[in-house]
Amino acid sequence: MSTSGSENRPNIVFIMSDDHAAHAISAYGSVINETPQIDRIANEGARFDNCFCTNSICAPSRATILTGVHSHLNGVLTLADDIDGRQDTFPKRLQGAGYQTAIFGKWHLGHGGNADPTGFDRWAVLPDQGLYHDPEFFVMGERTRFEGYVTDLITDFSLDWLKERDRDRPFMLAVHHKAPHRPWEPDEKHMGMYEDIDIPLPPTFDDDYENRSNAAKNAKMRIESDLNFTDVKADVPEGLSPAERKNWLYQRYIKDYLRCVASIDDNVGRVLDYLDAEGLADDTVIIYTSDQGFFLGDHGWYDKRFMYEESLRMPFVMRYPREIPAGSVVDAMVTNVDFAPTFLDYAGQPPADRMQGASFRRIAAGEEPPADWPTAMYYRYWMHLAHHHVPAHYGIRTARYKLIYYYGEALGTTESIDEPTPPEWELFDLEKDPMEMHSVYTDPEYAGVVRELTDELYRLKEHYGDER
Repeated sequence: MSTSGSENRPNIVFIMSDDHAAHAISAYGSVINETPQIDRIANEGARFDNCFCTNSICAPSRATILTGVHSHLNGVLTLADDIDGRQDTFPKRLQGAGYQTAIFGKWHLGHGGNADPTGFDRWAVLPDQGLYHDPEFFVMGERTRFEGYVTDLITDFSLDWLKERDRDRPFMLAVHHKAPHRPWEPDEKHMGMYEDIDIPLPPTFDDDYENRSNAAKNAKMRIESDLNFTDVKADVPEGLSPAERKNWLYQRYIKDYLRCVASIDDNVGRVLDYLDAEGLADDTVIIYTSDQGFFLGDHGWYDKRFMYEESLRMPFVMRYPREIPAGSVVDAMVTNVDFAPTFLDYAGQPPADRMQGASFRRIAAGEEPPADWPTAMYYRYWMHLAHHHVPAHYGIRTARYKLIYYYGEALGTTESIDEPTPPEWELFDLEKDPMEMHSVYTDPEYAGVVRELTDELYRLKEHYGDER
């Protein structure tokens, strides 16, 4: 057995990408790409089929993962909010329990003062979004430029730290990739992928946004009108019909997106190979996830923010051979609020009193969820109308239904646009309408469901202390 981890205190390698949708991972049945290295984690561990974020945007999701509390409590409601690093976080608790800790890659929670990473012995993080090629990093606060491709560099830093670690203590390593965030810039190795094929269009590619809220109609993330030259890196050819133009834009976007994913997958393989070569695999919990989902042409969109499935759903695969059955699938609902308590559980540490989630360690090991395990999750997007004209909204998702309320107010949140939009409700029956094409909120047959879910929505809102 490795001296840097034990059956009771395993190492933790937490790999997270940015905007990597579950339906662009072959372990989740992707029809547009293959991810053999990420699939290794799923095949040798567990795939979570109902993992969701509580605020589908980069910085808030990351703050929730660190703190184990919803956005309204950790203070990072929008992209423009910096984290207050004086808060209790799972890395601080692991560090206090004797773990070596490090983070390399995307941070996106502010820089300087209380916003710098805390709870990490070593860190090198990108300024804001960072660059794909020859990026700068803040290395323990000192801004330094490196030559190379960002996904490779993040992995290089991570492997170098592992090689230099104290082998007598367990470690927690956060490998947080920038990719495949917009603008999608592949590396040279993967630039020729998909060159001679067309990526299949999603079934909802030509969504007309009828039978739903005006929020969907008014969002500015449409393939045909909102992608720009920086996104597709070429002028649209002349003489195309509207359908041909839209398809051309989609192919330019999605191929570069998938090329960026391919680089991530290769680098996940590098980490897995190192753990195997060093005899660390049995003593290490390894996770691959993304900070939220992403629209891959679904509903004719790119980006995220909405509570619709493609944006809400997070990929989450986890391997720990000592506990997790290989090739298992977890159906229980988990959210990013649950990550911190779970990581701490593996380290034998209790969660902070303020943490709002619960450990799913036993569920990952194949046990049935406890009787009090949540059967509904609470979501809130605060960044009213900024960037992509998506109204502020909150909602609830159960196994079968999703209720969304677009309250449409900025409420003084940072960078939101102070222009109220009319309140709207949506209800989706995910069993009959998994692609969320038809709201049944006003259907008399669902009146009882509306009442029940509305009551539960406001119960959860109160339960989590969201008073705004």
